[in-house]
Amino acid sequence: MKSEKTAAFRVLAFLLLPTMTILAKFKLHDSHNVPAEGAFVISPNHYSNIDPVVIGVAMWKIGRMPRYMAKASLFKVPVAGWLLKKSGQVPVERVPRGRESGDPLKAARQIADQGLAVVVYPEGSLTREPDMWPMRGKHGAVRTALEAGIPLIPAASWGAQEILPRYSKRISVFPRKTVHIRFGEPLDLSEFEGRNLDSRLLAEVTEKLMIAITSLLEEIRGETAPAARYNPADHGQSETGRFESK
Repeated sequence: MKSEKTAAFRVLAFLLLPTMTILAKFKLHDSHNVPAEGAFVISPNHYSNIDPVVIGVAMWKIGRMPRYMAKASLFKVPVAGWLLKKSGQVPVERVPRGRESGDPLKAARQIADQGLAVVVYPEGSLTREPDMWPMRGKHGAVRTALEAGIPLIPAASWGAQEILPRYSKRISVFPRKTVHIRFGEPLDLSEFEGRNLDSRLLAEVTEKLMIAITSLLEEIRGETAPAARYNPADHGQSETGRFESK
């Protein structure tokens, strides 16, 4: 089986791994749930801006190289933009509120067609939930998995907030932190087979995904999440942009 650790990924690892190893000890749980080959969508919780790097380190250790949907502006940054492009990351253009672009999901499906791993954060942005439990999910991860007919893997991490707190730009170096990443079993989607891929079905599957992610996070944290799923709209909050909980 050909290694996915291409030259671009090896350069990224050379640049990031030493620093991340100094910052934190990474503890992976149930990594056997990540397919050794073939396409799949992995859907983690999102609570720190350093989350993609954390998941990237975990995937590097497992041997599967992740593709993300990243802000298009990052691709214009010298060197970093070149590495993002060469490693197959997906540029996402911001669109006016109320409009949707099919390009990100189309690109994700194309990556899946190549037998690769696609990381899609179902929350879409950092959780607004005051205690950083997963909030309401969006349909992107579920739609990508269902349309491509590939496994959907829930995942949860905890500890990254101690390295880079939510909305902070200051990284905490000492003391060394511990980051836990737990991978769930592929979501069983058999009950949805034969049904139209409409908004109702996508909402059902998305909530099933969010329940699985939350359950994994409960195991890591040793705590019980709130019974009701947090919805920013119910609290007069936007789902994008910076927000400080009170």
